[in-house]
Amino acid sequence: MTIGGVEFDLKLTFMIIFSAFVPMLDYYNHRLTSLKAYDRIVLYLIIPLIIIILLFRESPSSYGFGLGNWRVGLMWTLIGCGGMALILWFVARTPGMVQYYDARAPRELWRLIYLNGVDLLGWEFVWRGFMLFGMARVFGPGPAIFLQAVPFAYMHLGKPEIETFSTIFGGAAFGFVAWQSGSFVYPWLIHWFIASFTMLIASGRLG
Repeated sequence: MTIGGVEFDLKLTFMIIFSAFVPMLDYYNHRLTSLKAYDRIVLYLIIPLIIIILLFRESPSSYGFGLGNWRVGLMWTLIGCGGMALILWFVARTPGMVQYYDARAPRELWRLIYLNGVDLLGWEFVWRGFMLFGMARVFGPGPAIFLQAVPFAYMHLGKPEIETFSTIFGGAAFGFVAWQSGSFVYPWLIHWFIASFTMLIASGRLG
């Protein structure tokens, strides 16, 4: 589409607007269900899938939905979880992390693990699936890996400073894993582990 001599890629324009607008709905707590984690499944997983299938007329697999190359994905998952476990063993004990996460970690272990998994499933698909693979078609994978990490990083504002400053690099690392494996599933597994492990250490239930 061309307006005033300026050409707009409609799919890319739509994705950019979506990546700005939907996190605002999330931030201002526009409730869709009885639970925040379920709201995020709707906002960041179900709605993008509907857009891909009904509006873009494409297969979700072309946006990283599926298992992709599971051998590569599993390798990066083990590396990511192992590396972050070593880092978080120390970082998650710092005063800012303890103060923030101890107050927010569910007391029941099953609920802590379950809610983190559900909450992050949509987060990972919208950034490491929908946005990453969509933008890579226009900009290439290198720029797309960092572009999708920008809104992800801003969504961490309000969290401990040491965590927030790291998220542009963490988001890019997740994007790299998604691109290498062809799937958002493996960054989701790593992120799920990181979130749960952090809460367990910060709340004093590990170590």
